[in-house]
Amino acid sequence: MSIVRRLALTIALVGLPAVLTAQDLPSAATVARVADSLARTFMAAGGTPSVAIGVVRGGETIVMTALGTADLEHEVPASAHSVYRIGSVTKQFTSAAIMQLVERDSLALSDTLGELLEGLPEAWRPVTVRQLLNHTSGIPSYTALADSWRKRWGAQMTPDSIIALVFDTPMGFAPGTKWNYNNTGYVLLGMLIEKVTGTPWGKDLERRLIVPFGLSDTYDCLDAPVIPRRVRGYEQEDGQWENTPYLAMTHPLSAGAMCSTVLDLAKWNQALHGGKVVSAASYAMMTTPEGPAMTPGYGFGLGRGAIEGRTMIMHGGGINGFRTSNAWFPDADLSVSVIINSGAANPAGLMRTLARAALGLPLEPAATGEGQ
Repeated sequence: MSIVRRLALTIALVGLPAVLTAQDLPSAATVARVADSLARTFMAAGGTPSVAIGVVRGGETIVMTALGTADLEHEVPASAHSVYRIGSVTKQFTSAAIMQLVERDSLALSDTLGELLEGLPEAWRPVTVRQLLNHTSGIPSYTALADSWRKRWGAQMTPDSIIALVFDTPMGFAPGTKWNYNNTGYVLLGMLIEKVTGTPWGKDLERRLIVPFGLSDTYDCLDAPVIPRRVRGYEQEDGQWENTPYLAMTHPLSAGAMCSTVLDLAKWNQALHGGKVVSAASYAMMTTPEGPAMTPGYGFGLGRGAIEGRTMIMHGGGINGFRTSNAWFPDADLSVSVIINSGAANPAGLMRTLARAALGLPLEPAATGEGQ
């Protein structure tokens, strides 16, 4: 019997306490061995050139590694220091910056776009900062434009020109009445940060979040700067790897342009969920869905769910050639991050299985490669 199945059978017999302690959990060494097996099984499926994983529990680093190739053309191996695009995981950074401004009375969640920004469609004016944060604004998302947006992927665009793409698109619903995931809303939040601070969004995050919390390999990830150990993204076509189609990073910007490492995501998770980034009241709002956002379980830049009763605060990210799954489990002070440089595999499944191993929950045979 494999170590994966022995662990699953053992922990299935143990009851789940309300708050997990070290005595309730599998040892770090056991989890590390299981994580290595899971990562190798994931790679063997052939859905990505590389995978980076980070598992930190109670401040102890259990796994921080990568398998595979970060750059196929130059045969560069991936490592825990490899810098991947993290897509919409960016949104929690933008949300945290907004909440810091709210705490300083530079913004209010009830402020409307009509009060804050000029030159927007009349229908957008009643939308509040809160509705932008939790995707209940009704403003159309430019990423839903399909071909009319894709044909402009190669063009560097300003935030004004990005949101202008949907100026003539009708509102999806009245503000605050429904929920729909919305990248335009987070570009608008970046514009608000720039207006209030007088600093470009990326530079503000660097000053406000990246430097203070020691995120030395986290960037706004625009195209021009040289970023050490930057990973290349890929897609599969007829079983062969191809470079992912180019997308100028001025498009996603504050909705999804950041890049980072699994090392830095673990640092970020510990800082944000450890009460170092925003106040307890702000954090509660970021992680507590309300109104129409309760059904999808979405707060401000963060989703809320559970694995077998264990609370999970997480967000995924998908952008050309990259996918990310980043999660925090407060019952065990557990951070789990998975990043891949492919759009052809699902890191969320691996993240959840790694979390199960670290939480002492039974593993599902399909996720381990057994029973297939």
